[in-house]
Amino acid sequence: MALGSDTITPGSLKTDDEHRADICRVGRWLHQRGYVAATDGNISVRLDSKRILTTPTAVSKGMMEPDDLVMVDYQGKKISGRKPASSEIAMHLLVYHRRPEVHAICHAHPPVATGYAAANLPLSKALISEVVLALGCIPVAQYGTPGTPELTRALEPLVPKYDAILMANHGVVTLGEDLRMAYFRMETVEHFARVSLVTELLGRQVLLSSADVEKLLEARRRYGIETAAPISEECPVTAEAVPEVTRRVEPAGRPAGSYGGENGTHSDASACGCGIATGVPAATTAEGAKFSITPQELEQLIDEAMRELHRR
Repeated sequence: MALGSDTITPGSLKTDDEHRADICRVGRWLHQRGYVAATDGNISVRLDSKRILTTPTAVSKGMMEPDDLVMVDYQGKKISGRKPASSEIAMHLLVYHRRPEVHAICHAHPPVATGYAAANLPLSKALISEVVLALGCIPVAQYGTPGTPELTRALEPLVPKYDAILMANHGVVTLGEDLRMAYFRMETVEHFARVSLVTELLGRQVLLSSADVEKLLEARRRYGIETAAPISEECPVTAEAVPEVTRRVEPAGRPAGSYGGENGTHSDASACGCGIATGVPAATTAEGAKFSITPQELEQLIDEAMRELHRR
């Protein structure tokens, strides 16, 4: 596969050169999407039972060339490569030792998900059906100093159970049966973090019920979706477990899609001029004045904030 190609084929049975090209490509994707800055982050692929291919230390993930990558054994000893392996290689070794079905790992610092990690807030609420299907929920590992045994000790209890983990005051690590899946899971985590943040800003969260989650589990089994994440009363958190949030239920006697205009919400699709019923509540300024904002406007504000953060 040519290095200039912008796609990655699924599967872990590839030549070493193909794996090198894939790692460089994913590094560019992480950098272009603002998931890493400067020389942050690291990526690895399990080549076979004796070798792991990983990114070098102190190199921008958006500027890597195939020859920059480092090959190590399962004790972290360098087999080949011009530069030292990532200082966080021990985290990768832990995963490969504990999860034999995992063949690739991505570690990055996507801003919104890392914000949740810095606030010690797991992404564990049943807000998005696709996330329940794909990941179950995303816990937060305790803080451990990067590049030290503290980091692996913090991750150790969570690695066997989850395919995506927030790392307190640090970032995110995602695992996959191949590099494409590990990267996709990083995208899913950041996308879910953004959606979760929007619901927090809107002051309204509508969680799925336990019955909704059970249907999704049935669909997961039917579709053959495999994930390490266990499903329990705590993962994901459903509407019954958090009584102060709104459940996904249409009030009796109210037409579907109508939000009644209570608390400053739009009462019909024409109210926002966007062709859909939004149900966006009014916000209140520090001076007590109320205002409303559409989802599109909120999305633009978040995008502008993310671009400004990336420029810094």
